[in-house]
Amino acid sequence: MNPPIETPQEPTIAIGLSVPEAQACILDRIIPLEAEEIELAQALGRALAEEVYANRDLPPYDVSAMDGYAVRAADLTELPRTLQVIEDIKAGDMPRLSLQPGQCSRTMTGAPLPSGADTIVRVEDTRPLENGKAEFLVPTKPATDIRLRGESMRQGDVVLQAGEEITPATVGVLATVKRAKVKVVRKPRVAILSNGDELEALNEPFDPRKIPDSNSHVLMAQVQALSIEPALLGIAHDNPDELTRFIERGLEYDVLLISGGTSVGDYDYVRPTLAALGVTMRFWRVEMRPGHPVAFGTSEHTLVFCLPGNPVSSMVCFEQFVLPALRRLMGHRRLFRRTIPVRLAQAVKSRQGRAEFVRATLSRDTSGAYVATPVASQSSGDILAMARADALLVAPSGRNGLVTDEIAQVQLLETASWQHLPDTEK
Repeated sequence: MNPPIETPQEPTIAIGLSVPEAQACILDRIIPLEAEEIELAQALGRALAEEVYANRDLPPYDVSAMDGYAVRAADLTELPRTLQVIEDIKAGDMPRLSLQPGQCSRTMTGAPLPSGADTIVRVEDTRPLENGKAEFLVPTKPATDIRLRGESMRQGDVVLQAGEEITPATVGVLATVKRAKVKVVRKPRVAILSNGDELEALNEPFDPRKIPDSNSHVLMAQVQALSIEPALLGIAHDNPDELTRFIERGLEYDVLLISGGTSVGDYDYVRPTLAALGVTMRFWRVEMRPGHPVAFGTSEHTLVFCLPGNPVSSMVCFEQFVLPALRRLMGHRRLFRRTIPVRLAQAVKSRQGRAEFVRATLSRDTSGAYVATPVASQSSGDILAMARADALLVAPSGRNGLVTDEIAQVQLLETASWQHLPDTEK
C-alpha cells in the first residue's frame, strides 16, 4: 500500500466557485480548434469554420408556386372568363411562347412563368373546356402564388455563418450551393480515465467486493452523443506511479476526463499527480449539488476535468462544464442545453448558497404546460434514477427550496427530445 501524500498548495487555484463562475473560468480559456475540410456526407452535427455564399439566384427565375395557369391578372377583371391555353410548362422546361391578351399557359409547380404573365391561378379555381380552353372562376391579383427570382437566395449573399451547426436543413443549403466539401472545426480528441482500487472493469470477472466502473462508459456515451469517439484509457489504481503513467497518456489528448480521486482522502492522488505533470489547476470545488468536488485544470495542450466518482455527480458535472467546453472547442455558438419553464408537481428541498440539480421527469397538465416531478431517489450514486430522468431541475443557489406549483427552470436531457404522441392536433 502506498503512503498518503499531501496535496500541494496551489496558489492559482480558485476554491468554491459558483456554477456560472466555474463555467466562465473554463470557457474563457477555450478557443475553437483548427479547421478541416470534409465531405458533405460526413458534416452533420459539425460547426462551420467559414462563411458560405450563394452561387446563384434561387429561384433562378420567377416560378409558379402551385399547379395552375399563368395568366395576365388584367384578363380576369370579369368572371367567369374563358382563356385560350397556348402551352403546357412543367418544372425544368422553359416557356416557348409569350402570353397575349386572352391567353394562358398551364404551369406546374416550379415551372418558370412565361413572358407576359404576372400571376398564377390554381388549377382547382378553374374548369377545363374543350378546344384547349380553360374557364376561370375566382378573382386574382398580380404576383399571386409566384416565387420571385432570388426570393430564397441571391448570388453572392452569405447564406451560412461560421459557427452554425450543420443540421439536415443546413446540409440542404450546402448541397444547393454545390458544396461537396465543407470546412468545419475539427473534433477534439478526448480521453477518459477512471481512478480507484475499488473499481471493477467491464470485462473483469465479477467480484462482489468491487464497484463496477460505470463512469467510464457513461462519460463515453455522453461524449459520443456529441459525435466524438473518445479513447477509454482504463482504470488507474491508487498508486502514484501507475496514475502518472495513465495521466501522461491522457495529456496527449485535447481533453482528459478523470473520474474519481479528486477529493481530500489520503489516497486521492489525482490533483498532486496532475500538478507534478505541469497541469495548472484553475478551480476545485463548485457550490453545487451533486458534483461539489469537481476540478478543472489546463496544461499547454490539454483541458483536464476531474469529475466526482459518484456516477450521477459525474454526469451532472459533464452537463454543466464538459459539454459546453467540448462544443466551444468544436466551434459551436450554442453551448448549453436548452432550458424551459415548468410547474413543480411537488416541493423541492435545497440549501441556500449552492445550486442544486434535481433529477426530474416531465409531463403535461391539462393546459399543455410542462410539469416537473422529481424522481424518487436523488442520491448521487443512483445511476438508475438518472436513467429515468428527462431533465435537471435547477434550484438556484439563492433559494432555500422551491414550493409546489412554483414555476422553475429545467435543463432538458437527451431523452426529453422525444415524446410518445404528436401534439399536432392540439
